[in-house]
Amino acid sequence: MSEECTHDCSSCHENCDHRPPEKASTNADTHIKHVIGIVSGKGGVGKSTVTGLLAMLCNKIGKKVGILDADITGPSIPRLFGVHGILKASENEIYPCVSKSGIEMVSSNLMLDNETDPVLWRGPILASLVKQFWTDVKWGDLDYLYVDMPPGTGDVGLTVYQSVKLDGIIIVTSPQDLVSMIVSKAVKMAQMMDIPILGVIENYSYVLCPDCGKAIDLFGSSATSKVCDDYKLKLLARMPIDPALVKLCDEGRIDEAAAPFMHDALDAVLAL
Repeated sequence: MSEECTHDCSSCHENCDHRPPEKASTNADTHIKHVIGIVSGKGGVGKSTVTGLLAMLCNKIGKKVGILDADITGPSIPRLFGVHGILKASENEIYPCVSKSGIEMVSSNLMLDNETDPVLWRGPILASLVKQFWTDVKWGDLDYLYVDMPPGTGDVGLTVYQSVKLDGIIIVTSPQDLVSMIVSKAVKMAQMMDIPILGVIENYSYVLCPDCGKAIDLFGSSATSKVCDDYKLKLLARMPIDPALVKLCDEGRIDEAAAPFMHDALDAVLAL
């Protein structure tokens, strides 16, 4: 890097370490209008469920939707939609599987003979596969592609940020203060990578009493609102603990969910 470097790579032709990596190109027959990453600072907060619900809601209003399951070692997207089998491929292209409702998807679980087999790969191979899901899959024409990101801020997530042309991300969290601290890491990573944050979705926010309908905060007072205020982010949804939704997910029927609590999050996506 030159001593006269202004840190403005747009007007510079030098090839130095300061220059960010070029975004990877998609398959020649692929045309995607918007790409949204669904991220979390840790696992187990419902990131895949949020991805599935947003994809389902977009699909229901007539949008062409795909899901790139970038959580290679913990894939769950196909199971949510009841999709099984093996991805088909030619010499140069990978073809996504399609759910009953018409949502396209790729996932490492659609590459295994047995869905319960673990993926025992090291970081560089995981990152390489995610990049292939972006560059080699023949998605066709999509209005929205959702990327279900792996938890945390490791190799694979960094590969997605650097390789995929993300229009924005949605961060998923839960009410506990500890998780909200980890959300701060996800926020700061997105800011460092210059990726817009559409907002935050809080899962496990409350449960409705089956007798009186009162909302009960099982985890006490939520810390998510404070995090949103600190970083000037929108709280897009508070998701309840809903046994009916859990049952639909377990049975591969997430596309039958109603999810009225997700409408503000859907509006944030459509506003792109």
